[in-house]
Amino acid sequence: MDMKQIKALMQEFDASTLAKLKITQDAFSIELEKNIGVVAAPMMAAPVAVAAPMMAVPAATESVAVVHTGDMIVSPMVGTFYASPSPDSAPFVKVGDRVKKGQVIAVLEAMKIMNELEAEFDCEILNVLVSDAQSVEYDMALFAVKKL
Repeated sequence: MDMKQIKALMQEFDASTLAKLKITQDAFSIELEKNIGVVAAPMMAAPVAVAAPMMAVPAATESVAVVHTGDMIVSPMVGTFYASPSPDSAPFVKVGDRVKKGQVIAVLEAMKIMNELEAEFDCEILNVLVSDAQSVEYDMALFAVKKL
């Protein structure tokens, strides 16, 4: 299952009234769960090119997060994630960008204070795991990366 299919599955699950979903197919496994205030941590063993069937279901408002294996950049605090310095500017980083240690990759707002999030190591951005203006938790994965 590729990232596009996983994102589509997450959107379908997010829009559903289901509280929990688990899919296992060959070497791929994903679990999605909705809770108020807490987001479940699905596990992904290895991407597989086989697509799982998706079902249309009624809408709900809870959010879902996917935990990836490999190197991650995680949130050092609870707050709101911003991908760019201002609403009308380009994001700090996008998928495929190579970043250097210390480079600003996002802004986290906590208690009305804007905190720049810097890369802790040289890496390539493989995936941005949260959307702009999304609330994030401490130690929540924000970026899937490959160390350089």
